[in-house]
Amino acid sequence: MNATIRTLRLIARAFFRRIEVTGLENVPASGGGLLISWHPNAMIDAGLILTHFPRRIVFGARHGLFEWPLLGWVMRHLGTVPIYRGQDQMTGRLDAERQVANTQSLDALARAVADGSFAALFPEGLSHDEPFPQELKTGAARLFYRACELTGDGDAKPVVIPVGLHYDQKSVFGSNALVAFHPPLQLDSDLVTPPPLGASYEEAKGKYRQLTSEFELALHDVVHATESWELHHLLHRGRKLVRAERARRAGVSLDRPNMKERQLGFARLWEGYRTLVRTQPQKVHQLFLRVQDYDRDLRALGLQDHDLDGAPHLRSIWVAATLVLQWVLAYLLLPPTLIVGYAANVPTALLVSTIGKGASGANKDEASMKLLVGAVAFPLTWLLIAVLVGRGVAVLHSIYPTIPDAPFLTGLVAFALSALGGIVALHYLRLVRQTYRSIGVTLTRARRSHAIQRLREQRSELYDAMIALAEGPDLPGMASGDRRERSLN
Repeated sequence: MNATIRTLRLIARAFFRRIEVTGLENVPASGGGLLISWHPNAMIDAGLILTHFPRRIVFGARHGLFEWPLLGWVMRHLGTVPIYRGQDQMTGRLDAERQVANTQSLDALARAVADGSFAALFPEGLSHDEPFPQELKTGAARLFYRACELTGDGDAKPVVIPVGLHYDQKSVFGSNALVAFHPPLQLDSDLVTPPPLGASYEEAKGKYRQLTSEFELALHDVVHATESWELHHLLHRGRKLVRAERARRAGVSLDRPNMKERQLGFARLWEGYRTLVRTQPQKVHQLFLRVQDYDRDLRALGLQDHDLDGAPHLRSIWVAATLVLQWVLAYLLLPPTLIVGYAANVPTALLVSTIGKGASGANKDEASMKLLVGAVAFPLTWLLIAVLVGRGVAVLHSIYPTIPDAPFLTGLVAFALSALGGIVALHYLRLVRQTYRSIGVTLTRARRSHAIQRLREQRSELYDAMIALAEGPDLPGMASGDRRERSLN
């Protein structure tokens, strides 16, 4: 199993440019428990939790996934327990049989928890594209109570750890992800106690629902749920403008942020918004209309908040030296590798992207489809190229005996070059995009100086309005002495 998890971690690292993990200190060293998470990115969610949780973990997944090629094999190999949901059809089985099968699955997960493992569940029961958790099913609460019943006297009772999963562009190859393990929930002693034996269905259901409500509150908090994507994006814009303006006033240089820093800033602004919208809703609404206008103008110029304060530092001697080195590599050393990389991988990449978009029912499934198809398609492509090159060398040797008879070695080199070329081509494309954007920002600043000045003034006014509305400096952003927040939004 360890080898399987290492392989899955490698695949995840290949898909995401950066995966950050926080809160490992919140995971107890012993005893079992539940991990509950929202479900915005289909199978990717389970993969990130599985490959970055430090303890043994058992998943419950809907039974239909076991029928998928490759995925079903991996799930069975990892000991995943099938869950038979009421809305799913079980071919050849009656509803009573489904309930029996589901009870057996619940007991299997509960026994694993009672024995000291962790069970991971997505209580929403489905993946989705909304910026807030969907209504939770009571299965996680039932599992928790059953695990408590099976835990021996004197043993530590199971804990419940909420997991926050955050993506900057969840369906895009080379994006970033954050896996945040939060402190175990502090539940009232009465709520921890399972329904008494012999309790009626309504009594037990009421307690399941009560505990599920606690889970819902926890998940809304850890994912910083908003009621719409529009509000979600505006809060991020507010986070960026506050940090950029504070950096300008403090005279601090900014670096590119990581996902943890982004979520920290977003969480602070989200908390402030939730408080103020209850006490001063009209003022908050008017302020957000102004942020909307600022956001629209900024996007029209293709700029970010920090671009208003200065062009990218292309004139730096270190950047100049880096560009010279990149030129040497790009024009003298890399072309053969890049050509091989593009020729070998672009057709497969287009195929994977097409299948990912066509086969996925929604954006929530696209990344999973790309990862599954790409994990098979790219190695097969490299292997096919190796075989073709090896056979070609053998044919050429039979025609021209002076050519070395080394089909296996030549095929191996072709396989390595195809894989390496794909990696090099990917990084080269990223460099080209960054360079192109830097040039674009520089040209925009030169041509639209009046618009830049107006936006800079607008950002300053919005910042002052936010501080005034909060009646203090405790909005998210960067304080001059806070090194942790010296990052670019």
